Amino acid sequence: MKVYTKTGDKGTTSLYGGVKVSKNHIRIDAYGTVDELNSAIGLIRSSEIKSDSKNQLIQIQKNLFHVGAELATPPEKLFLANGKSRLPKLIEEADIEELEIWIDRMEEELPPLMHFILPGGNLASSHTHLCRCICRRGERITVALREVEETREEILKYLNRLSDYLFVLARKIAQDAGHEEIKWLPNE
Repeated sequence: MKVYTKTGDKGTTSLYGGVKVSKNHIRIDAYGTVDELNSAIGLIRSSEIKSDSKNQLIQIQKNLFHVGAELATPPEKLFLANGKSRLPKLIEEADIEELEIWIDRMEEELPPLMHFILPGGNLASSHTHLCRCICRRGERITVALREVEETREEILKYLNRLSDYLFVLARKIAQDAGHEEIKWLPNE
């Protein structure tokens, strides 16, 4: 199978189910941003971080493929007549709860957050902060999509919780590398 198909040469692409839309359609922007996030998470995973964090990031990347697939599917094409999803997996509450468990475990090892902190630390924690920002953008675009087309709430919840996870992971990676957090104080 060839990588190029030439079907998008005129600025359109097909969603799952064959519906053609412009490449600047908000649905394309939503799943494109999720794809960007997935690639950026690969940068974190290629860093020297703990193996449990790498394993969590692999699961998150797999879930982001499911999120992207769902965002690439028009709502009328998501479910079969019998109510079953056309896609192999949809994000569920259990996926959101898994993120919460991972966040809680990391926070047990971190000092309480009393101030805003400057994004940074080492390269891996900085990449993680950048992923958090990409995730927030994906969430904003998905909210905008939801205002014009039906989108399952679990997608938004997952992206929201994932940005929390990435923030805490950035702190944990910095701490594990021995970097002190730099507080942002509004009077400085």
